[in-house]
Amino acid sequence: MIYFTSDTHFADPRILRIDRRPFSDMASHDVTLIRYWNEVVGPEDDIWHLGDFMSSRGGDCDQLLSMLNGRKHLIIGNNDPQTTTEATGWTSVQHYHEMTLDDQLLVLCHYPFRTWNKMGKKSLNLHGHSHGRLKPLPRQYDVGVDAQGLRPVSLETLLSVKPSQ
Repeated sequence: MIYFTSDTHFADPRILRIDRRPFSDMASHDVTLIRYWNEVVGPEDDIWHLGDFMSSRGGDCDQLLSMLNGRKHLIIGNNDPQTTTEATGWTSVQHYHEMTLDDQLLVLCHYPFRTWNKMGKKSLNLHGHSHGRLKPLPRQYDVGVDAQGLRPVSLETLLSVKPSQ
């Protein structure tokens, strides 16, 4: 299976205030997000994290990555420090990626696009960054935890929740 997520912001206390996530402290936030991740993603699954993984004050990124199931790919976000992007626990690290899944071209980036490659041929833009606050364009999906019940999501789930336009 392949899953997508974004904007976990592990160990970043600003996220509790800015996004009003339902946690009293960062420890309960992080433990819950780890649990939800591992309930969805299996050890042999691939997961694409579309940026803003963790704060530089959060400690060892590789230690956190070792607690999370799956082969982890990072699409770099605006809040991903060098300690995150250079961690060895990632299978791949890049700013942008295109992939075909179930005969569907996916354009992955931390940022939502106004236009993207093969948009007119029904490709999809998966993104984070907007924390569920941006009205999407047709065939555009926010995979961030704020928009997805704090959990990683499959393409099948994305397409079943909001009809592809």
